[in-house]
Amino acid sequence: MPGVGRLRLFSALGRCPQKKNTAPSRLPLLQPLLLLAIAALCFFSHSPLLLKLYPVLVNLLLLATFGYSLFRPPSVAFRFALLADKLKKPPHKIEGSLGEKHVAAYCQKVTLAWCLFFVLNATLSALTVFALSPAAWALYNGGISYILMGTLFAMEWAIRKMTDKTIPKATPLSAFAPSSRKADTVLGYSGSFSMGKHQTWADFLAGTGALREVLAAAPQRRWVLYCNDAWHFLLAYAALLQCNKEVLLSAHISPAYVAEMAEGAQGDTALLCDEEGVLGLLPGSVFVPSILQGGPPPPWGTEGVPPIEADARNIVIYTSGTTGKPKAVRHSLRELEADNAFVLSKWGGELLSRKLCSTLSPHHIYGLLFSIMLPFTAGIPLRRERIEYPEIFGQLVDEAYCIVSVPAFLKRAVELAPREGGGFGLRAPWVVSSGGAIPLEVAAEVERVLGVWPVEIYGSTETAGIAWRNSKAGPGWTPFEGVQFWQNEEGCWGLKSPSTGGEGVLMGDWVEWLPQGGFLLKGRVDSVVKIEEKRISLVEVENRLMLSNFVEEAAVLALSGKRQFLAAAVVLSAAGKKHFANRNKLCINTHLRQHLQPFFENTLIPKRWRYVEALPKNAQGKRPKQEVEALFAGPYAPPLIPPSLVGEAPPSLPRVLLLPHGLSANLVEYTVDSAVVEFALPESSPYFDGHFPGFKILPAVAQVELVYACAKQLFGSQEAGFSIRSARRIKFMARVAPEAKLRLELEFEVPVGEARLWGLVRFVLKSPGGEVVYSTGSLACGAWGGEL
Repeated sequence: MPGVGRLRLFSALGRCPQKKNTAPSRLPLLQPLLLLAIAALCFFSHSPLLLKLYPVLVNLLLLATFGYSLFRPPSVAFRFALLADKLKKPPHKIEGSLGEKHVAAYCQKVTLAWCLFFVLNATLSALTVFALSPAAWALYNGGISYILMGTLFAMEWAIRKMTDKTIPKATPLSAFAPSSRKADTVLGYSGSFSMGKHQTWADFLAGTGALREVLAAAPQRRWVLYCNDAWHFLLAYAALLQCNKEVLLSAHISPAYVAEMAEGAQGDTALLCDEEGVLGLLPGSVFVPSILQGGPPPPWGTEGVPPIEADARNIVIYTSGTTGKPKAVRHSLRELEADNAFVLSKWGGELLSRKLCSTLSPHHIYGLLFSIMLPFTAGIPLRRERIEYPEIFGQLVDEAYCIVSVPAFLKRAVELAPREGGGFGLRAPWVVSSGGAIPLEVAAEVERVLGVWPVEIYGSTETAGIAWRNSKAGPGWTPFEGVQFWQNEEGCWGLKSPSTGGEGVLMGDWVEWLPQGGFLLKGRVDSVVKIEEKRISLVEVENRLMLSNFVEEAAVLALSGKRQFLAAAVVLSAAGKKHFANRNKLCINTHLRQHLQPFFENTLIPKRWRYVEALPKNAQGKRPKQEVEALFAGPYAPPLIPPSLVGEAPPSLPRVLLLPHGLSANLVEYTVDSAVVEFALPESSPYFDGHFPGFKILPAVAQVELVYACAKQLFGSQEAGFSIRSARRIKFMARVAPEAKLRLELEFEVPVGEARLWGLVRFVLKSPGGEVVYSTGSLACGAWGGEL
């Protein structure tokens, strides 16, 4: 009987997998039953008309099935694709892949084409029933209709093969081959993309081959990888994994950190870097640029590259964790690629239509995942240089860019953005951020100056990505695909995910689950401390402080003396600085204590206070606990907010201070222990020559020299001399461009019980209105030899 074979199609549809979060449909289950009922009716009725109408009814039922799936996806064609997908393994699976949406869109068109075929076939079949002879009916329904169906199958197969070449495919490090991409595919670039300084797939293969030749011959098994150039990092990272070496990553490259990473395996640990200044930290170090520029690379062959053991947990990321003590977190390449797979399935379209640039160091897990592995896997170009200053956004207006950043950098970017014209003038950017939650008002400003509301990723070194949100739609976080949560006896939440290797990991935050799904973050687990047997959340105290209009940012921590107590480091807002002008520190302390009294008992209110221009933050936008604690170590001279005006300077003190290289500065405020000077450095100044070719920036050492030159004239003793003994906690936070107007605020603190022969010169270099802070720190200066 013509059309009975179509029963197999309905049976298969009933077994096809449903996509998650899609309401199940009963139609695929009813279709075989309906078809059997029609066949039974034709058989038992002995009606010739019903028998002839059977092919028409089958086509109409198929039309209903295929058409229904167009409005209630996935489409029928995509369901069959997912059914075949069960036999495949990553990265060849469709579901969760970079090209999943493209495949779904193509299958939607295929399903529509079949709907049109069923309309045509049902019409012609009905025509043979009512207008043609029984012989014509049998010829068409028993032969021609199947030929037409086979022709459509063949045409779709040919089109599918051609379309398949245009569908983007993920190429993770664990599965790439020399033929994975075309030789001229651009993977890296310098400056802006339109400058044409590109690195290609052929360059990647040649570079990894050259490094692999050196690393394979080296006896060391463990390698500290420290490359600030993202392209060098990618090549070195891939080569180390191909050689089955252990990769050690740390954002800190100080001798102490390197010694800690090599502890117990000094002879088996070496350094792979692109910074000449750190080569001597470990014996057997390899300088990446010298390998890549050392002539033609060794032949790596076209038959393939060494396979990477994707399940080996040989990627070790060092983090300060929640206690401040560095610890090693191990990951396998497959675990990290699981994070990439979800991001690509969720936002692959956003990434594929843009070039990538990052404000992050690749030595942190977020920077590694988003700045290195993600662009390589997706095949999108990555910017070699890290964006260190928001002003660089003004150079990236030639293409659409994906910006990978952190909340602290985005906050600084919106503060420095031009107020006129809506911001930096970027073309359709996409911004992703991690390392902390972005305040709602900052996210709104990011949309104003960059052109898009940022997507935020929540995760940690131990877990990789956990959840995401777009706070414009609400404060809740949506878990990543495959993340499973559980709760222990103490009420702390933990999770398992593909990025944790199936192991359970406790979360570092308290969470509140939302009725509609997702969760809210309620503060760090380790932020809850006991003060005189009373539990208090440090985050809660910080949030209460920031409810004051006079406080812009606060960091609260527990310190120990005779007993444990709270201490707070505070950044005053513009309103706070204006309100407390010419008032002492005690006045500010008293006001903030009174602000907190309605919320906390007296024992839970901070006992020590520090007022700073900016809280210390690392490249990932996090506050290092040790550096916040350092604010409370040693003697402290409270800053004047702003420095008091005392009228006339002493007659012996010049109104104009002399600076090196024939420059000068105007003295605008002065007390015996503080001063303010203002000046600008012309573009012709020797300070801007040769340090950063093609990009004029005032070097850090020049800023220290200017501070010293002013302090020597203001606070120095002509009899005893004045020189620098040491520099303490100096931070450089923004680029100083030629012709920029600068305001240097100085304070001179003499240690208790000491004669005024030496002291601590604290300084803040900023813009005249205080909108931009360029650098802060202190210099120990006094009467001893060795002038700068």
